[in-house]
Amino acid sequence: MLPLTPNAARVLEARYLARDAAGHVVETWDGLCRRVARGVAAVEKEWDGDVARWEEAFFEAIASRTFLPNSPTLMNAGTEIGQLAACFVLPVEDTLASVFDAVKSMAVIHQSGGGTGFDFSPLRPAGDVVQGTPGVASGPVSFMGVFDAATAVVKQGGRRRGANMGVLRVDHPDVLEFIRVKRDRTRLTNFNISLATTDAFWRAVETEADFALVNPRDGSVARRVDARSLLAEISEGAWASGDPGVLFIDAVNRTNPTPRLGPLAATNPCGELPLLPNEACNLGSLRLDAFVRDGRFDWECLDRAVDLGVRFLDDVIEASRYPYDAITRTVHGNRKIGLGVMGFADVLVDLGIPYDAPEAVRFGETLMQRIRVRAEQASARLALERGVFPNWEGSLAQVRGVALRNATVTSIAPTGTISILAGCAGGIEPFFALAFVRHVLDGQRLPETNPRFEDALRRAGAWSEDLVAEVRAVGSARQVRGVPPAVQRLFPTAYDVAPERHLDIQAAFQRHVDNAVSKTVNLPAAATPEDVRAIYLSAWRRGLKGVTVFREDCKGVAVLVRGASGAVEVPDHYAGDCSDALCS
Repeated sequence: MLPLTPNAARVLEARYLARDAAGHVVETWDGLCRRVARGVAAVEKEWDGDVARWEEAFFEAIASRTFLPNSPTLMNAGTEIGQLAACFVLPVEDTLASVFDAVKSMAVIHQSGGGTGFDFSPLRPAGDVVQGTPGVASGPVSFMGVFDAATAVVKQGGRRRGANMGVLRVDHPDVLEFIRVKRDRTRLTNFNISLATTDAFWRAVETEADFALVNPRDGSVARRVDARSLLAEISEGAWASGDPGVLFIDAVNRTNPTPRLGPLAATNPCGELPLLPNEACNLGSLRLDAFVRDGRFDWECLDRAVDLGVRFLDDVIEASRYPYDAITRTVHGNRKIGLGVMGFADVLVDLGIPYDAPEAVRFGETLMQRIRVRAEQASARLALERGVFPNWEGSLAQVRGVALRNATVTSIAPTGTISILAGCAGGIEPFFALAFVRHVLDGQRLPETNPRFEDALRRAGAWSEDLVAEVRAVGSARQVRGVPPAVQRLFPTAYDVAPERHLDIQAAFQRHVDNAVSKTVNLPAAATPEDVRAIYLSAWRRGLKGVTVFREDCKGVAVLVRGASGAVEVPDHYAGDCSDALCS
């Protein structure tokens, strides 16, 4: 078994291991793996499955960290809480009762370990009439403050702080207030925010046309704005604060797996799961470097792991207890799962492929295509055993003539803390730095050094304490003269990778992912709002479902700074305020 790193052990104890009533840890890593495997495999009896066999298979995959489910499953499987899903979207309608019902539901979900997304677009704009009263509406951004305040006082199961995604359509009259809100760093600190942009908006940008802002209360045009000026505001906001991210909502709905149930309008907090109102989804990720054998990728071993991951995640749907009946009905009707990957940067190094080389894009596409095909085959086999998902009729799967157990099977999550447990890079991101201090768990600082980088230096005969210290201070091997050129080339960090190459990688995966991809385009501090604008246009033209841009220093403090140890310091997930709680 791969040993736990000291940092993984600290995260495990702080976040995942069971405790008694006095708060003392009463569980080991093996005990956690057994609890989760037993709790999930128990549902196999509903289909006359071999419970003992699948418990052992699940245990082996989790204990070896070849496959890890999302954090709520690790925390809650086999416990009285029993809520195993990571990602929820809740409805917010244009009534005071609906808004505060959503606040209550959010608090309950956060307490169980889930993250929540909301589409605030149905809310009438600030200053609009309120029927039956002499007052005026306060608008969606004002109400988001209520959700933010409630989140601040609810700890997720005592182990994860709350996380939200707030979405607003680009044609909402309050769009400018939404774009600008997080430039004030004291506001909406428990939210990532994304603007749901339409193809009509981007076409207006390309043709330099006006764009209509529409009152959701009655569909009337509130005013018209210059599309390019509005894009400049969006780009300026993301340049200044990292928010808003951008959703391409028409691209999302072109692959809506259950269109007859309504459009998709919001996502989970990191954007990789567009969900219907009152829908949840559970995630799991494969550690890619686990499939390298003697410098070659073992595709057959990957296939077997995909089969197991799909079965595990489908079992989680049955094993989980959802907080509301409406969520239970939607989840069981669609049975969405999100199997993804982590450690993409690690596996590239093991195969001798630089992250920003064309070969990395080709490998990523080949990899995800294989996972997608195999995952669908596994879901089809489950459909034969257990039946298709109840909302299959009228779904994209029915249109394609494919009988599936699950409306979706793949998603790429950021894998924040589970990648620490696995000892690999998060999701499909490049290495953020080669030696750094990670900020996690409400202020703890965990020093880390990339072991592959140190091994490469030693093999090249270039390792020295002074050289590693210089890389630690700078953050990138490509800026240190003493690092051999081949090692420099193999180990780009997030800010070494050009924006278009970030998008190339994201697009390669998105073409074979039926949910969405969590991916950050990192920019140096010297980047301009025009650079951000160019990334947005490129991402839309590529058919991506969303894009997040993060410029160094945009939070007012450097993301890469020298700490007391002399090391580069980095948050647990550098693309959002609330991400250490999120969906993995």
